[in-house]
Amino acid sequence: MIQFYAPDILTDPVLPESDSQHCCRVLRMGAGDEIEVIDGKGNRYSCTITAPHSKHTAVEVRDCTPVPLSWSQNITVAVAPTKHLDRMEWLVEKLTEIGVNRIIPLHCARSERKEIKTERLEKIAVSAMKQSLKAHLPEILPMTPFAAVAAMPCTQKFIAYCDRSLPRLLLAGQYRPHTDAMILIGPEGDFSPEEIKSALELGFTPVSLGDNRLRTETAALFACSTFHVLDMASDHGR
Repeated sequence: MIQFYAPDILTDPVLPESDSQHCCRVLRMGAGDEIEVIDGKGNRYSCTITAPHSKHTAVEVRDCTPVPLSWSQNITVAVAPTKHLDRMEWLVEKLTEIGVNRIIPLHCARSERKEIKTERLEKIAVSAMKQSLKAHLPEILPMTPFAAVAAMPCTQKFIAYCDRSLPRLLLAGQYRPHTDAMILIGPEGDFSPEEIKSALELGFTPVSLGDNRLRTETAALFACSTFHVLDMASDHGR
């Protein structure tokens, strides 16, 4: 099944230019053909093409099917963007595929990258959402200072760091399945001692992701995967 994306399809039943080009020029679809369209808000629409065009294909919405998330809680991954942007783009793609509600580029004291274009990351997320047959687009915030993210409320708050001189607990042993969770992943140079101290004072649980030394993007993906695996294990154990 091929999914097209139109965030405002109910008020403006027209495919955006990129999807229109794929629909008309690549797939050679025409008037009367039926397609599936998602809005990124959890809905999938059965539509009929009424006016094909390479830049703005008009459709008629026949019906709407809600597509629930496969997980019940809100998952937030706050991660310091990597120096090489392609690694951050890879992370956004994979987080979208496995399931995340919110991605926050984290500006830390030792950040390798001071700014990032969220528009590019959003395009990556849209493509991953369509290809993985999801209907929810994760929220991607602009680059946000560490202090602002650390102050955000969440039921479960974790900070993963590499400093072995400070006490840490294994993430898999601390996470409570199906409960809202946020995890902070620092840059390659790790969080500063001041940032770790501040997070712990704000109620974050210090965690380790195991014995392996992981790249920033690998650590973020591993943490999010851990949440989902433990959710599934909890479901099967009931």
